[in-house]
Amino acid sequence: MNKYLDVNPEVAAALASGKPVVALESTIISHGMPYPQNVQTALAVEDIIRKNGAVPATIAVIGGRLKAGLTPEEIEYFGKKGQAIAKASRRDLPVLCARGEDGATTVTTTMIIAHMAGIQVFATGGIGGVHRGAETTMDISADLEELAHTPVMVICAGAKSILDLGLTLEYLETHGVPVIGFGTEELPAFYTRTSGFRVDYRIDTPQDLAAAFRVQRELGFPGGMLVTNPIPEEFSMDPAVINAAIDQAIDECREKGIHGKATTPFLLARVAEITGGDSLASNIQLVFNNAALAARTASALVK
Repeated sequence: MNKYLDVNPEVAAALASGKPVVALESTIISHGMPYPQNVQTALAVEDIIRKNGAVPATIAVIGGRLKAGLTPEEIEYFGKKGQAIAKASRRDLPVLCARGEDGATTVTTTMIIAHMAGIQVFATGGIGGVHRGAETTMDISADLEELAHTPVMVICAGAKSILDLGLTLEYLETHGVPVIGFGTEELPAFYTRTSGFRVDYRIDTPQDLAAAFRVQRELGFPGGMLVTNPIPEEFSMDPAVINAAIDQAIDECREKGIHGKATTPFLLARVAEITGGDSLASNIQLVFNNAALAARTASALVK
């Protein structure tokens, strides 16, 4: 056990007894939406995981400690402190731990801490990827590199549609990360079910997802697996509406000179404003959908 890691007693007991556990990130709490909606959503996601037969483990950094599993009080603390908490990528963990500070875990750091704790399945909204214009800015999310190196299954609604989805898929292919479509042959685009890009494989059941991931581990491959789960039809947004909002937000982002890890929070917040909150409502529903699939897949994996 890593000396900087604290595993919640419920999570530790589940892992020790071979019960399914699903990791969750904390950036969605601190940076994804306002208080108290962020806390309500985080607790609802945990409840969905429990109802689908698994134990939730929300991941965060609190007081320099890597936390695998938060209490409701800790989730409330994160929700109230909000964007005052630093987003923590791989490069940030050593300094945050050394200083005894807090950090909201991204996809990257949630994968790292989940793997340290022995958690194999992680549910999130959407992963980061290759940003538009990356051929000149080199703005590529650390999430992709982590997927290439850390053996965790990440279940999401595709890459965020603020990104260059084609280049994101090319990057994952180069690094040997399998991209699976759950019940679909087309990459979901976060707010919408379709993108025009094909995934590597279609898989239709949690049992088959678990089997593919189990074989990947038995082969000794070092990286993770990306499962893209389309947003439910009734919550999918009109592609023309959401793409117009994204284009407007990206133009404003460039005009303001925003770059690096500040880019995604700005774009998501601005898109929510432009769409009158519709994108945030869709975001919440796709996270619920991913959590349920992750719990069923984790249950199949331990069997």
